[in-house]
Amino acid sequence: QLQLVESGGGLVQPGGSLRLSCIVSGFALDYYAIGWFRQAPGKEREGVSCINSSAGWTYYTGSVKGRFTISRDNAKNTVYLQMNSLKPEDTAVYYCAATRRYDCADYPHPFEYDYWGQGTQVTVSS
Repeated sequence: QLQLVESGGGLVQPGGSLRLSCIVSGFALDYYAIGWFRQAPGKEREGVSCINSSAGWTYYTGSVKGRFTISRDNAKNTVYLQMNSLKPEDTAVYYCAATRRYDCADYPHPFEYDYWGQGTQVTVSS
């Protein structure tokens, strides 16, 4: 069974940090690009970051550049999103997704990802 499970979300004060994990099972992570998305209430799902299968290419949306870092450990079948200097506007449900058909450089749309996790809530508030 192919599965992605996110963890690491929670409530944090502005300026704080969280590290999200996306653990995959049922397939080898090596051949997949992994994206992180987020969706705030009443807003469309937004692409946050992406890392290609070799980890040699990464992408960040402008609002998180310099604050978020994506990484992967294929041996552990896990992708991480380190989030620093968090802001209230980062509050959202965060999802990870996997695609084998596209690379991050293709800037794949959400519908072009094959597998999705269930999401983890991140709330930034004082």
